Amino acid sequence: MPVYNFKALTHEGAAEGGVIDADSPKDARLKLKGRKLHVTDLEVAGGTGKAAKKAGVGLLSFRRRRPEEIAILTRQLATLLGAGIPMIGAMTAILEQTEYTDLKTALMDVREKVSQGGTLSDAMESHRFYFSELHVNMVRAGEAGGNLDKVLFRVADYLHSQNRNKARVMAALTYPIIMLVIGVGVVTILLTFVVPKIMTVIEKQKAALPLPTVILTTVSGFLSSYWWAFALVGIGAYVLYWRALATPGGRLWIDTMKLRIPVLGTLLKKVAISRFAITFATLLESGLPVLEAMNVVKKVVDNALLADTLEQVRQKVAEGADISTPLKNSKVFPPVVGYMIAVGEESGRLEELLKKTAQAYDEEVEVASQKLTALLEPLMIVGMAVVVGFIVLAILLPILQMSNL
Repeated sequence: MPVYNFKALTHEGAAEGGVIDADSPKDARLKLKGRKLHVTDLEVAGGTGKAAKKAGVGLLSFRRRRPEEIAILTRQLATLLGAGIPMIGAMTAILEQTEYTDLKTALMDVREKVSQGGTLSDAMESHRFYFSELHVNMVRAGEAGGNLDKVLFRVADYLHSQNRNKARVMAALTYPIIMLVIGVGVVTILLTFVVPKIMTVIEKQKAALPLPTVILTTVSGFLSSYWWAFALVGIGAYVLYWRALATPGGRLWIDTMKLRIPVLGTLLKKVAISRFAITFATLLESGLPVLEAMNVVKKVVDNALLADTLEQVRQKVAEGADISTPLKNSKVFPPVVGYMIAVGEESGRLEELLKKTAQAYDEEVEVASQKLTALLEPLMIVGMAVVVGFIVLAILLPILQMSNL
């Protein structure tokens, strides 16, 4: 059953838009008429026309990944399936309470493919914007093992865990970034607009200027005259950064440098290792073979250096090696991770020990986030105080000299 985006008017003349599934455009119009709506625009979901734009779909820029909503609806689907409700009925119930039009359109299409005899994993795979490779592979494993509801619970737990870790990192970086942007903005305004006006009055006295004032005047004049050069350098750096990320070598170099940043690099590495451990454990628990699980894991660690290392480990495992030995020899992952995996392989409790590793690193991520925030806040305050204090000093010194004369 196709899915349509529509624009309509109510009897009161208010505009309304959304999505609806129907056998044909005529059937869709009849359904909307039954809801007392006068259709003004109707088209198949996925188009780029006015209705699609109104519904927030069709173009990538009109959509959001909505990781929190995906985690919630995955848990709801698992609960409904576990209660014995058929797949189509469960998805219909979820659709009725989905607020976001773009996500609702994708879910309608998934339900339609399933109702036509397709599997849930294949239907989700056609919407990779919302359902990651890990999500699809785990659902496929659950379908093969006959424990889809349990696997969906694991997926929901995994998504909630990753969203929580991402929120911790963002919380640690948000305040310093805001402080940096405000600080740079204030100093730029002072040097570009305020200082030149004050210095014009001071220079009229034709007295010898103190060294701090000379430095301030030089910097202010340079910024006022060549601000466009700084803008071009910033834009150029931004473009080069994203172009480098688009190449394997450039991404590898950037991700390697990220891990070497003091404090922040340690935090990013702990987040990546936690993601590796919990993802690997979840995939193995869901029934994926080791090699297939490692192929998925290397794509979710979000760091090219760690991904390359995991690919090398996967190749060694394919040749008959265990997991722990090449992981320890890589010198990229901490030794404790290799030893935990070695114990898990020997005892047959690999998934359990991977979960414990992830839990330990989650706790370290929380500590590292607090440490980063505690370190950056005073540094930003002191840095701003030094810069603003220097500007004030450079302006006051010649004024005090004139008053003494």
